[in-house]
Amino acid sequence: MRKYNKIPALLIMPLFYLSATAQQNNIAINQVGYYVYGPKKAVVINNAGAQYFYVIDAVKKDTAYKGRLGEQQQSLYSSAKTNIADFSALQRAGQFIIYVPSTGASYNITISNKPFYATGVALIKGYYYQRVSMPLDEKYAGKWHRPAGHPDNAVLVHASAATEKRPTGTVISTPGGWYDAGDYNKYIVNSGISTGTLLSAYEDFSSYFDTLNTNIPESSNHLPDILDEALYNIRWMLTMQDPNDGGVYNKCTNAAFDGMVMPGVTTLPRYVVAKGTAATLDFAAVMAQTARITKKLNKLLPGLSDSCLRAAEYAWQWALQHPNLQYDQNAINKQYEPKITTGGYGDNSFSDEWFWAACELYITTKSHQYYDTVNKGITLPFTIPSWNSVHALGYYTLLRNEKEIPANTPVDVAPVKQRLLAFADSLAAGGNKAFATVMGQGKRDFIWGSNAVAANQGVALINAYLISGDKKYINATLSNIDYLLGRNATGYCFVTGLGSFSTMHPHHRQSVADGVTEPVPGLLAGGPNPGMQDRTKYTFTEPETAYNDNDGAYASNEIAINWNAPAVYLVNAIEALQFKVGYSKK
Repeated sequence: MRKYNKIPALLIMPLFYLSATAQQNNIAINQVGYYVYGPKKAVVINNAGAQYFYVIDAVKKDTAYKGRLGEQQQSLYSSAKTNIADFSALQRAGQFIIYVPSTGASYNITISNKPFYATGVALIKGYYYQRVSMPLDEKYAGKWHRPAGHPDNAVLVHASAATEKRPTGTVISTPGGWYDAGDYNKYIVNSGISTGTLLSAYEDFSSYFDTLNTNIPESSNHLPDILDEALYNIRWMLTMQDPNDGGVYNKCTNAAFDGMVMPGVTTLPRYVVAKGTAATLDFAAVMAQTARITKKLNKLLPGLSDSCLRAAEYAWQWALQHPNLQYDQNAINKQYEPKITTGGYGDNSFSDEWFWAACELYITTKSHQYYDTVNKGITLPFTIPSWNSVHALGYYTLLRNEKEIPANTPVDVAPVKQRLLAFADSLAAGGNKAFATVMGQGKRDFIWGSNAVAANQGVALINAYLISGDKKYINATLSNIDYLLGRNATGYCFVTGLGSFSTMHPHHRQSVADGVTEPVPGLLAGGPNPGMQDRTKYTFTEPETAYNDNDGAYASNEIAINWNAPAVYLVNAIEALQFKVGYSKK
């Protein structure tokens, strides 16, 4: 690598002037950081003809690296024309700025040995800010501290959920858990994939998470903070199971969404609403996974493993009796009062939930009764998970616990490995070449919650690395972290509280109502969504730019626990693997 000791004199004035302008967004970078020995790319958007870029030491003001820009490319999903600036050869820690003649200067760039450590902590801490039924003390929440919201200790059984032993209006207690998204309700289906993903992150990288401190009230209790956070929601989930039959209510909710107020300001009645197959099987999967993990922590959590396993098995038995009971909110509202108009999470296909629950119970119990369901589902294609498609979570569980598969009922995971690797190869080979990211395999990537697509692609790639040891999957994963943190067509870092130009106005009631200028930190915004279902005014409407940083733009700018979860996994996984893959040196 050649080193240039001085910035050419003709660059000094443009650098000083342009670094403070909106032209910084024309150089899309990972605004959080880069590994010293990892790939480092920036994207110059609508370059006016420059052939070279300069990486300037922000402290010494000299040129640390000069490189030739890649050939200009037309992005497939926006009108942007881009050039890649690859500065991977710059392998020293520090603060830098990229300068491109006629385009301007980038935001500050950090190169370090642990660039994403704080990001990983922030994404986990995002769940703490979503906690229900407890005050967030200033010691842990900083300026986002608040009183407890929604005690949920006197919740009514909705008519859609009534049984002989729990008739309409029965008062039950179901405190705790996380607010699901920008609203103040709690949903089992979405809690299922979110909690399962956090637990999977711990299973895959337990030694890393064992020492990770996120400054939550439980940080000194000798349990990993990521488990403490998951358990806060798991204990709520346990209260959502009807003790009389094992079925699980779909959600705990107001009849309608609260306004843009702080939690607990409203005192409207709360309800548990209709049981369903999806909610009950998602619950069974999470409880079986929790039982497996906490069994090793019995001294710290006495009896919890047994309680979770009993709850999982009870839920499974209920599902056997109700194998295809859909949560249909429209049908419910035609029959019962009050009408429920909060999020439905209605699903009409349950093969994936059956498979995920069966895999977790099979690995945890070694019981033959789950074998047929596992074996039946193991031939399906690999697709990234979402709240209504959790099949891949079962695959991940089988792969990470291959040695625990019972010899008397063997499941052949070799084809699963082949399908996952083939899927990962397609991710690594495709993507959006104009931004050098895996994200952007096609227009279909830019959906409601598109940033969760990027994060879950990363999780799939990490799992491909774990079974193959091939570093190409980690390099591909890193490109999607870059995407989420700023190297994208919008120029936004999509995690609140991070980067130089990040989401400031998420559709998130606490962030709107708390009187604090900055939004609650550590929350992943939904991302570009050309569907624009919220009907707010979007300045840009192309697939990869249809993002509106407006608190009314819930179709692209809401936050959600199921979007944060895969981001928690992939960012912390990269930090856990950095020395193994050579991004940093001890």
